[in-house]
Amino acid sequence: MNATQRRTAAILAAAALATPLVLASPATAVKDPAAAPARDAAKLAKKLVRETTGADAFRHLEKFQAIADSAGGHRAAGSLGHDASAAYVYAQLKKAGYNVSYEKFDFVYTETLAQKASVLGAAPRALGVRAMTYTTSTPVGGITAGLAAVPLDADGSSGCEPGDFAAGAFTGKIALIKRGVCPFATKQANAAAAGAVGAIVYNNTTGVLSGTLGDADAGKIPTAGVSQAEGEQLLADLAKGPVNLSYEIRQLKEKRSTNNVIAETKGGNAANTVMLGAHLDSVTDGPGINDNGSGSAGLLQTALELAASKEKVRNKVRFAWWSAEEVGLLGSEHYVANLTELDKKEIKLYLNFDMIASPNYGLFVYDGDDSDGVGEGAGPEGSAQLERDITDFLDRRGLPHEGTDFSGRSDYGPFIKAGIPSGGTFTGAEGIKTAAQAAKFGGEAGVAYDVNYHAEGDDITNVNREAFDANIDVIANAVGTYAHDISSLRRPVVSVPTTGEGSDGGLHDDHHEVTE
Repeated sequence: MNATQRRTAAILAAAALATPLVLASPATAVKDPAAAPARDAAKLAKKLVRETTGADAFRHLEKFQAIADSAGGHRAAGSLGHDASAAYVYAQLKKAGYNVSYEKFDFVYTETLAQKASVLGAAPRALGVRAMTYTTSTPVGGITAGLAAVPLDADGSSGCEPGDFAAGAFTGKIALIKRGVCPFATKQANAAAAGAVGAIVYNNTTGVLSGTLGDADAGKIPTAGVSQAEGEQLLADLAKGPVNLSYEIRQLKEKRSTNNVIAETKGGNAANTVMLGAHLDSVTDGPGINDNGSGSAGLLQTALELAASKEKVRNKVRFAWWSAEEVGLLGSEHYVANLTELDKKEIKLYLNFDMIASPNYGLFVYDGDDSDGVGEGAGPEGSAQLERDITDFLDRRGLPHEGTDFSGRSDYGPFIKAGIPSGGTFTGAEGIKTAAQAAKFGGEAGVAYDVNYHAEGDDITNVNREAFDANIDVIANAVGTYAHDISSLRRPVVSVPTTGEGSDGGLHDDHHEVTE
C-alpha cells in the first residue's frame, strides 16, 4: 500500500468512527415542529394578560360615554354617536399600525318615538311597554281599544296559528299574546289578520321583553312587549271583566348607512386567520356602555397592546367592531355573507365578546360542545375546544364560571351558520341571578345581571370593574395564544357540564331576538 492509499484508508476509517457521533449529536436531533409556536404563544399570552388592563380599557368607555353625551344620549347604528365611536376606534387602530377598513352597508334605522300604554277605568295604571323593532305606529296621541287575550294551545303556544284567534273576538281590539314557540312577527301578523289594531306580547320568563319583528317590512300592527308579571296581571283583569287600554307606539323608520370597523395585523399567515369581534352600536335608549362598550373597549385595548408588543405573529389576527347588532346582527351578517368560500376556510376561529362587565355579573362561557344540554346544541367543530381553552384559563386563575347556551343570538351567530368554530364570554343581561350564582360569583340573587339592560341607565356607572378585568384577561390570553398557535383546536375535548347543573347561565334576550 503506497502513501496515497494509506492516507485514503485513514480518512475513510475516521469518517466511519465519526458518523455515529454526528447522528447522536443534539444539534442534529429532530425538533418538535410545535414547540416554537407553543413557546411563543405562551410567552405572548402572558405578556398581553399582564399589560392589557381594565384601567386602560376603561378610558375607551369614558370616550364612548362622552360621545353619547354629545350625540343625543346614544350610539345607535346610523346615528352620529355610532359614527363618532367607529371613527375613534378606526383612528386608534390606524395609529397602532393595523390594516384598517370600514365596511359600509345600508339598513333600516329605527328609533322609538313613543312607547306608552295604560289601563283605563276606576283603577288606572301605566304599563311598561317596549316597542318592538320594525313595528308599525299608532297615530300621534295613540289609540283607545279593548283588550282581548289569545288562549294557549296544547303545546303552550299562543298566537302562532290563525285559528288561535276566534272569529270576531279581536276586531278593533288589542291582542294580548304570550311569548313562545314562534316569531313575534308571526303572532302580530295573525292578530292583524283577525282584525286586531294592536298587539302586546308578554314575557314567558322574568324580566322585560325587548324584541324585533325581524324585518323592516314585517310590521302589520303596532306591537310591543311587556313583562311576564304585567301580562299575567292583565289576564287576571280580563277574568274580572272588560279591560280598555290607552296605547301609543310610534317608531321612526328610514334607510341609512353604517360601518363595521375591521382591523388586521399586517403580518401573519392569512390561511390561519384568527378573528375576534364585539358590536359597537348601542340601542337608542341609552349610551350602551356595558352593552356593548365593554366588549368593544376590551377588544380595542387588547389590539393596541398586541401592536405595542411589536410581535411578529405566525397567524393573521383580525378584529371586528360590528354595527347594527341591536337591530338584528346586521353588521356581522353582512360581513359573513360577503366572505368567499376560501375566506371562510381561512378563518380558523371566531370569538365574540358582548356585555363583559354587567353590574350583577356572572362569568359565562358559550357552551360550544353542548355539554350543558340546554338550547341550541353544539357549535361547529372546534367550538368545544374554544370553550375548553377559555374555561381552562379561568380555572388556572381560580375564577368560577358557568356555561351559557350557544343560541346564536349575538354576532357569533352568522359565523356558526358558516361552519366557523366560535365561542366567547358574556356576563348576563336581563336574566335573573340565582341564589347559587350569587354564592358563586357574588352579587345579589333575584336581581337581573344588568338592571339597566337596553335602558338609559347603561352608562359609565353601569360597569363592574372586576368582571371587566377578568374578561379582558380572557381576550388577551386568547389573542396571545392564537396569534401563534391554534393546535389546541385539534386536541380532543372530554365534555363535562360547565355549570355542573346543565343550566343556561345567562339569558341574553337581546333586541335582535326574533324567535320565541
